[in-house]
Amino acid sequence: MTTDMYASGARSRQRQMLNKVPEVTLYFWVIKVLCTTVGETAADLLNDNLGMGLTNTSYLMGALLVVSLVFQFRARAYVPGVYWLSVVLISVVGTLISDNLTDNLAVPLETTTAVFGVALAGTFIVWYASERTLSIHSILSTRREAFYWLAILFTFALGTAAGDLAAEKLNLGYWLSAVVFAALIAAVAVAHRTLDFDAVWSFWIAYVLTRPLGASLGDYLSQPLADGGLGLGTVGTSVLFLLVILGLVVFLTRTRRDVTQEAAVSPQEG
Repeated sequence: MTTDMYASGARSRQRQMLNKVPEVTLYFWVIKVLCTTVGETAADLLNDNLGMGLTNTSYLMGALLVVSLVFQFRARAYVPGVYWLSVVLISVVGTLISDNLTDNLAVPLETTTAVFGVALAGTFIVWYASERTLSIHSILSTRREAFYWLAILFTFALGTAAGDLAAEKLNLGYWLSAVVFAALIAAVAVAHRTLDFDAVWSFWIAYVLTRPLGASLGDYLSQPLADGGLGLGTVGTSVLFLLVILGLVVFLTRTRRDVTQEAAVSPQEG
């Protein structure tokens, strides 16, 4: 009886942890790209338009991210508002980490791109060695969730550096950079569907590539016409995308369309 009760309790805790990770649907990718765009424009807004500077902006957003992640880790179920707030904030922080290295410490974009790539690869190696999986559908413990969020932080930092490298150092421009990264994401999707490319690696490669895609779109919309943008400004772009994110999160909260099938089973049903 004791063993059965323990096993039942373990299954219940696993279901509760699964609740904290959304299903990978079209909504997921749309919100993800919007979050990456906000990460780029919001960082520029706080740093440049409001005159906070990179250091103060980094302290503020870092503190907000810590608070958000505390709520995320303490939650006993997937809460769209908390989860996507954490993604927005980690997007901003990832951008700021890359910008601090490039602007304040004068580290070349080639170097930051390589360093964040190695850091992400290292996270995956340690994660897999510890848990024997990198699937986001098996976040069954606090340790796995910690690996998950650390990997996401590095994907945002890597994406920022890679996006800036493509748009500025390689002179592709914001719009062409967005097209290139969108094409790469499409190639990954085609490889997954037609060539049976591994689903887990397809997800993480696409996740990394959506960061420079969103950053390129954000820069294209917000930067002045003279710099190759549409001149909408960081304020207008940030507010617009945040409103769209909010609308989608409210929709998902009400409809629960991004809740995994496993997560939809309550602990009492186990």
